[in-house]
Amino acid sequence: MIRDELSTLTADGESSTVEFKKTTASLSGGVRTVCAMLNGKGGFVLFGVSDQGELKGQDVSSKTILKLTSELQRIEPAVVIEPDIVPLRNGKKVIVLSFPRGGNGPYTYAGKPYSRSGPVTKVMRQPVYERLLVERMHPRRRWELMPAQNLGIQDLDHAEITRTVDAAIRRGRLGEPGTRDPRQLLQGMGLIRHDELLNAAVALFVRSDRVLPNYTQCLVRLARFRGTTKSEFEDNRQVYGNAFDLLSEAQRFLRQHLPVAGRIVPNLFERIDDPLYPPEALRETLANAICHRDYATGSGSFSVAIFDDRLEVESIGRLPFGLTPADLKRVHTSQPWNPLIADVFYRRGLIEKWGRGTLRMVELAEAAGLVPPEFEERAGAVIVRFHPSGYVAPARVAKDLSRLQRELLEILAAAGSIPISKVVALCRNAPARRTVQENLAFLRNLGLVTTTGSGRGATWQLTGSEGQKL
Repeated sequence: MIRDELSTLTADGESSTVEFKKTTASLSGGVRTVCAMLNGKGGFVLFGVSDQGELKGQDVSSKTILKLTSELQRIEPAVVIEPDIVPLRNGKKVIVLSFPRGGNGPYTYAGKPYSRSGPVTKVMRQPVYERLLVERMHPRRRWELMPAQNLGIQDLDHAEITRTVDAAIRRGRLGEPGTRDPRQLLQGMGLIRHDELLNAAVALFVRSDRVLPNYTQCLVRLARFRGTTKSEFEDNRQVYGNAFDLLSEAQRFLRQHLPVAGRIVPNLFERIDDPLYPPEALRETLANAICHRDYATGSGSFSVAIFDDRLEVESIGRLPFGLTPADLKRVHTSQPWNPLIADVFYRRGLIEKWGRGTLRMVELAEAAGLVPPEFEERAGAVIVRFHPSGYVAPARVAKDLSRLQRELLEILAAAGSIPISKVVALCRNAPARRTVQENLAFLRNLGLVTTTGSGRGATWQLTGSEGQKL
């Protein structure tokens, strides 16, 4: 490093990746910060720079470097950081320690882990340290690599194994193995090692009647709530099974409970029914939840929750390896928490290229005219949240609303202010005019719709709307 580079580095002051120390008299504090930055994004620690970023320098002898090197050796796991000595015009020198994010963390200094928050170095919280330890051990000791508990190949769904292999061959993601023997197929997918069936094989292919009592985490929770809170259920289910069973059950539940969004084509007087949320985006979301969730906790699961104003898919487990919710909306390196399970889903054609899943959710939602899904990490779980692009009729307002009543609300939301004859024409199952009139009157009594005009010229619209006649 030369003086001009040093001046550029110090120009913006201290930050999460830059720390100034006046001299190596503050050596211990400087190395604590090295430890914190190794646990973060990496960075620069400079000795011989004032708190204001002035290049003061200090005397640097072989003894100084020896002491610095000795202090750096108190960081564990061991790291190699070569000091860069930059001479100044005043005859003094600045010591620059530069290093990327550590690859074998979490790191400790003198037995304690540290983290960086802006320009401040602090002791790392114990839960964070423990999570980072788990991530470091994950490649070798992850749940999916552990031997299956009290289950064997006879407890798996052999037909599902064959379907998976056949689908992978059709997509060119697996060569023809020349056999349909379950053991050999599982070995070919890396799901048997040292002649032991792995947990990954159980999660992927276990028969539903063999899930309990050992694999309670092979579970999906499905709920349709009334309104916008979790205070009242319309439908509530728990389903145990293998990954493909759970995916199918979740998709079936969505088809059963999600309303169809109607829209009117201008000038054609035609109603077109679209899914409220794009099915492909929902499938991608469910598949990602299954592949990336944390299976290590027996009480874990993934869940689907449908509300009047949104849909949420939640999976147990934090975002790993430093990922943040914001990262999921941009190109990011894929590091699946369960690479064996993810690889089988990829071969089956249920997910595409690793690292593209969340981006694909965004693309599919935007293509359908929806706002991009929200990604949130909360209380040890990752949540993907979809919002509809337009009006969704409530399921309950003082009283439960019938399918026809909700349909009438959605017609008025899409069409604006229209006469009852057009309302009848836009209904799916051709109800009688009197039936439509009675239900509109019911909705008017609830304050959801209003009328304008009278007699044959009367029009209906949502309360508070300024709909335009077609």
